[in-house]
Amino acid sequence: MASIVLTNVDKIYAGGVKAVNGLNLEIKDGEFMVLVGPSGCGKSTALRMIAGLEDISGGEISIGDKVVNHLPPKDRDIAMVFQNYALYPHMTVEENLAFGLKLRKMPKPEIQKRVNDAAKMLGLETYLKRKPAALSGGQRQRVAMGRAIVREPQAFLMDEPLSNLDAKLRVSMRASLNQMHERLGVTTVYVTHDQVEAMTLGDRVCVLRDGLLQQVDTPQNLFDKPVNLFVAGFMGSPSMNFATAELVRDDGPAVSFAGIKLPIPESTFSDKPGLDQYVGKKIILGIRPSDFEDSSSAGNHANGWATLPVKAEVTEELGSEINVLFLIDAPPVEHKDTVAAADAGDDEEAALPLSGDKSLWTARVNARSHVRPGQNIELVVDTHNLHFFDPSSGLSIGHEANR
Repeated sequence: MASIVLTNVDKIYAGGVKAVNGLNLEIKDGEFMVLVGPSGCGKSTALRMIAGLEDISGGEISIGDKVVNHLPPKDRDIAMVFQNYALYPHMTVEENLAFGLKLRKMPKPEIQKRVNDAAKMLGLETYLKRKPAALSGGQRQRVAMGRAIVREPQAFLMDEPLSNLDAKLRVSMRASLNQMHERLGVTTVYVTHDQVEAMTLGDRVCVLRDGLLQQVDTPQNLFDKPVNLFVAGFMGSPSMNFATAELVRDDGPAVSFAGIKLPIPESTFSDKPGLDQYVGKKIILGIRPSDFEDSSSAGNHANGWATLPVKAEVTEELGSEINVLFLIDAPPVEHKDTVAAADAGDDEEAALPLSGDKSLWTARVNARSHVRPGQNIELVVDTHNLHFFDPSSGLSIGHEANR
């Protein structure tokens, strides 16, 4: 096992295109680090540079205590799991698992022990004599994982290994990956464009955009304390609601937008140093769908929350909760960061026809709400969790990284 450190790593392709730009990242020994971001953000390129499958244009990569810039992949003591499984079709599961070890001239009893241990861990014991064509997608991916496990490398590198699986299987494979990491404790770098996968798997998550590192933190901190508009819009599903608003101090601090005025708790100003300098100025307000609730089903915990009467345009019933899509009387926020985050997300909401200059917002409410399309509903919003962004830079106001 080993830590992986990237120091000022660049990747420049022909024509001067920078796929990775000055990436600094320290992946701790035994950590599960997820690289996430939209297509073309440089996450797979970064992974392939760690593996040695791509040359680096500048900077330094070390695995353990060794600088590996010029080492070929086979000498880096890493194992890679690809999106397309990359199994040998003419070999059985057992032969696929053992192949890399045979190439290394490992003694047969040791090969057999490692193959059996990996098969047991991944629930593949009954499939050892089958060929890949006779396996399901999930079973094939487990074989690909098993082939990495038997190597007992210093680190696993995984490039979107679950993206070819159906939704239900992806959930169970995520659980298997979590268990596998708990048991083996091997440093793992995992690439995905799916931020739900990133949130559920990563000890820490590294968000990339256009080859530039945006933020590295725990999944919860990325959700609660995004460093800028892009991270705020990209992490979380459904994505954060945004509006251009004005910070006012009339009867008390409040944020005013679309004919709505939400009071801001005084504690927010101490939590977000510098926010008071925006009083009387325009800011970009962000509210997570999960910070809303239907006032009729919110109960006592919503005491002191601000109310917001809206009309439900569309409702998405998810069993345990309902997504309520409603319009607010303000144009959508046109900022390069929110546009990039929306393009990267897989939410369909933006495709709904908007009426005039209005924005479509989402509130996630309890299923007890029973709200239906066309109904008026009184939402309550937890104003302790409001997010504020500078309209020109897109940076989160008061975030420790921006002070």
